[in-house]
Amino acid sequence: MTTQDQQFFDTFTLVMGGLVAVAVAILILALFQGGDSQRDARMADPAYQAKVLERIRPLGRVRLPGDEAEAAQAAVTVTAAQPVATVRTGAQVYNEACVACHGNGIGGAPKLGDTGAWGARIAQGLPVIQGHALEGYTGAQGYMPPKGGRLDMSDEEILGAVDYMLSESS
Repeated sequence: MTTQDQQFFDTFTLVMGGLVAVAVAILILALFQGGDSQRDARMADPAYQAKVLERIRPLGRVRLPGDEAEAAQAAVTVTAAQPVATVRTGAQVYNEACVACHGNGIGGAPKLGDTGAWGARIAQGLPVIQGHALEGYTGAQGYMPPKGGRLDMSDEEILGAVDYMLSESS
């Protein structure tokens, strides 16, 4: 490298360093000048304050004798949970939940379509397979949590997935 190249490189580095320093200084100045103005404006918004008050509202209140009129006014109606609109098919349940283990054989799970791995299980009988699917299984062949870890699914959906896997693997 020549002296002229070295001088250019040194000058270039010095100029770039100066520009970076100016950019950092402008950023710090902007942060200092802006401060909390955006936060203050957001907190002054009545809609924001209403949302905060709703989130921190107490869930209950102690009623003392003599508060009956106020208690009748504040009665809360609890709505029942809505049932699932549609029941998933066996293939849908398999693709949502079962494929995580039965797709790759994780934890000793027999892969979908592997007739050899499913053969020994099928020989135990359908009630045993269904029991393992619903209640879970721990043994020499592996581990399966109850309902494959999807406790939000109904027994019928899990049994549909078992039927689907058996039909695809026998």
